[in-house]
Amino acid sequence: MTIQFHDETFRDDYTFHNSPEGIRRFPFPFDQDSYMYSVNLEPHAGGKAGSPFEKRFDVDEHYVAEMRDRAITLAEDPLRCQSLPHMELAGWDFLELVMTSKAEDYPELFTLNRDGDRWHWINRPLGIEQRFTFLDATTLPCGPMEYITRQTQGDHALLDQRDGNLWMDAGMVTSQADWSLDFDIGMNFFEWHAPVPKAHEMGVFQRALKFLLNLQQGAPSRRLNWTMTVNPRLDTSPENYHKWGPEKRTITPATVGSKQYLRVELQTLWRLPRSNAIAFPIRCYLCSLEDIATVPKWGRRLHRVLRDLPDELAEYKGFAVNRPVILDYLAQFDDGAETSPGIFPD
Repeated sequence: MTIQFHDETFRDDYTFHNSPEGIRRFPFPFDQDSYMYSVNLEPHAGGKAGSPFEKRFDVDEHYVAEMRDRAITLAEDPLRCQSLPHMELAGWDFLELVMTSKAEDYPELFTLNRDGDRWHWINRPLGIEQRFTFLDATTLPCGPMEYITRQTQGDHALLDQRDGNLWMDAGMVTSQADWSLDFDIGMNFFEWHAPVPKAHEMGVFQRALKFLLNLQQGAPSRRLNWTMTVNPRLDTSPENYHKWGPEKRTITPATVGSKQYLRVELQTLWRLPRSNAIAFPIRCYLCSLEDIATVPKWGRRLHRVLRDLPDELAEYKGFAVNRPVILDYLAQFDDGAETSPGIFPD
């Protein structure tokens, strides 16, 4: 497999772009013409060849640019990466999971050699080569969680399980959909989900927590979540709302197709072996409305989903202010035809 990595930006001049192949592998989140919150968890045990679900940790054409953008964000705000002292073992668990998965799934890109606790890691796309002693943090340039998440697309939370709940006690969060690790660090499952409308009264989070507390090692799960954003900006944090919030007001009928993005999260959940913590990677994918509309099924379906979404969800998902112009744009791609089940293009 050969991946052509893009030289692109997710801020300022916004040169991010999806290739035609990148568009068709986009994890479109709607399997029917309507949407409502649900737990929607399924086993993360591979998937359609070439899709983001095929490998354990998806590496795509945006990998190098995303890691460059993460480094910029961390240089500006180091608190985007935090780990409470009792979570170091979970960080080593996660480092092992990611390194072994990437070396096995992408051997042309990553290599991991292990001789007891003496490890040798090679990351070819980023030009990194590191020899270190497993479980000895002094042999890495930073903590184990920070080290591996500086090389892994998506945000990553490590959740400690205690007192019948999950606690967000460590994370690397630089591409989030308007939430703050610095605010949520140390919170439990219900506290950090408190802002989500409707889901609490529907019992969604109670069911999800029950499932997660029983998550087994070697049986990861996944789900898709979504929101919308103006411009292909990874960092839509509350800390930087003053930068990206005003961009919502820049959409016009002439620019909505190129500037309005569907933002999808592939969320996976892994039970870690030594710490018993749960790793929660949240991989962000971006696709403009004009690119989505190149897949006829998606153009039709997205129009119907956004048209019928309750107002409070449109507000929470970040597009209420632009909803009329978005629907006017998407309506041209909805010919009234039936759409096939599932998320993949016809």
